[in-house]
Amino acid sequence: MSVPSLAAAQTMKFEEAGAMLAASCGKDIDDNCRGVNFDATRLKECLGRNQDVVSAKCKTDYPQALGAIQQRITARTSLVKLCNWELNKLCGEVRYDPVKGIQCLLDSTKKATPNCNKAISAAGYR
Repeated sequence: MSVPSLAAAQTMKFEEAGAMLAASCGKDIDDNCRGVNFDATRLKECLGRNQDVVSAKCKTDYPQALGAIQQRITARTSLVKLCNWELNKLCGEVRYDPVKGIQCLLDSTKKATPNCNKAISAAGYR
């Protein structure tokens, strides 16, 4: 099994990771992980448990695809903490609406701290 590239995982979008997973592991998931919740952790456990029957392409690609998905989820979870100042000072009441809050952060990137800008990028919003 190959080690996933950190740089690739950091830049891979949810859509790209999902497409990679579907292309490389779709049949393996259908054959071996039917009924498994499509949570990245559970899917990784299922594919890992079935290493002896999973295709070589899937073995190579699923760690990178699932790693990218998990990185985006983690980044989105920490976004509010890392952009708390911006949400409070620049976004006012819209901060409580997830869609409007993200849009406010995107509109305020020139005024945002470097850490917040990194968090926005890591979360995949730009």
